[in-house]
Amino acid sequence: MTLKKISLFLFLAVATVATAQKKPNVLIILSDDQGWGDVGFNGAKDIPTPNLNALAKDGIIFSQGYSSHPYCSPSRAGLLTGRYQQKFGHENNPENEKQEEDTVIGLPLDELMISELLQQNDYQTCAIGKWHLGNAKKFLPNQRGFDDWYGFSGGGFNYWGRTTPENRALGVMRDGKLVPENELTYLTDDFSNEAVNYIDKYTKNEKPFFMYLAYNAPHAPIQATKEYTDKVTHIEDGERAAYAAMVVGMDAGIGKVIQKLKDTGEYENTLIIFYSDNGGHGHGASSYPYRGHKGMLFEGGIREPFTITWPAKIKGNRVYKEPIIALDIFPTIMAAANIEAPPSKKIDGVDLTSILTKKNKTLKERPMFWQYSGGEGYAVRDENYKLIYSYYKKDTYLFDIEKDELEQNNIASEHPKVVAELTAKYKKWAKDNAQPLWEDAHLFNCNREEKKRNIIINKAIAGDKNK
Repeated sequence: MTLKKISLFLFLAVATVATAQKKPNVLIILSDDQGWGDVGFNGAKDIPTPNLNALAKDGIIFSQGYSSHPYCSPSRAGLLTGRYQQKFGHENNPENEKQEEDTVIGLPLDELMISELLQQNDYQTCAIGKWHLGNAKKFLPNQRGFDDWYGFSGGGFNYWGRTTPENRALGVMRDGKLVPENELTYLTDDFSNEAVNYIDKYTKNEKPFFMYLAYNAPHAPIQATKEYTDKVTHIEDGERAAYAAMVVGMDAGIGKVIQKLKDTGEYENTLIIFYSDNGGHGHGASSYPYRGHKGMLFEGGIREPFTITWPAKIKGNRVYKEPIIALDIFPTIMAAANIEAPPSKKIDGVDLTSILTKKNKTLKERPMFWQYSGGEGYAVRDENYKLIYSYYKKDTYLFDIEKDELEQNNIASEHPKVVAELTAKYKKWAKDNAQPLWEDAHLFNCNREEKKRNIIINKAIAGDKNK
């Protein structure tokens, strides 16, 4: 072999090893208040989601993928820390108004976030879209491990980017500086385009990137462009159609992002997680076929559209049917990136890579817990049983999810021993929970909604002589 051929061989060998050892990019795509039944890969027939369907086909669908909380901000706190948010007091939604710097209303600063850990390990990091983890500067993405940030800090926002004098400070920002409103179009499109631009920027460097693309779609207010409403003219119910258009817009944007990854040659080596932060809201969303919605601990409030794709490592076109929870995302990313958390970091989720790579067929059974408003409502899922204390209903429920995943038959009175065992597990878990650092309106909303439901039902049965 000539010296020239030997040199070429060594170069190719080194290049191959370097490619094989390159850490994966990480992309979390989070939708907002999207129902389990509002994506094609879970069987939706009326809302076209071709890009999400294709992404899911390239990866694994988790048919029992849970959020760690039934509404927005706490769910995000759990996702980004890998810990039950009740352990550090982030159990309620922050107020949607500007906060002074001495406030505690935000994800506690002593909690290590996945963005901070990846940034410390030479990842380029960016957050795009809805934040909802505190409005004070100290809580904002640029202070929490993100090199770049484009989005808004609150929980809900006008999709045209319009503000009022009262909430102007909470408008769309780029790295903490307000973006002029005349530069905004439709937020879903703006966030998608920013993600595409950041991929272009980041792939020019050697370092891997972490992108947290947190759409506020399809959260209220229900606003969409005519381009997207024109794609759902087959839906006759106006509220459902307008909501569907928001999902369609998000799906189109996700398609642009995935295409950019392919165009830059990064798709194969990008770990992509898509899921919704909690169940569908009450403005055209559907958690069908499951019971309940956002805010509830029935399946419709916490079982989410959930898929993970990593073409270089994962054999796609699979469905994993055992329970997982969004807390598992943190340790899974760590394992994929070959990063260890500090010994003091107690992670509640588990690493899913053995499932992703088919090393194991199932995970070891473990109980999962949910709680809102300091324990006014809670749930435990342990193997096939699920216990719920619903503040909405002021009642205890027990379901055998394997036999009754639609939660139509409350068997609590038939299995008092199981109720007692699961209650004891919940109390043991809750013993170390912190008190919520601030209050929100969830309990008030529960009472209001249940009252409205009862008024409607009582009106319906008013003429029944046997009632």
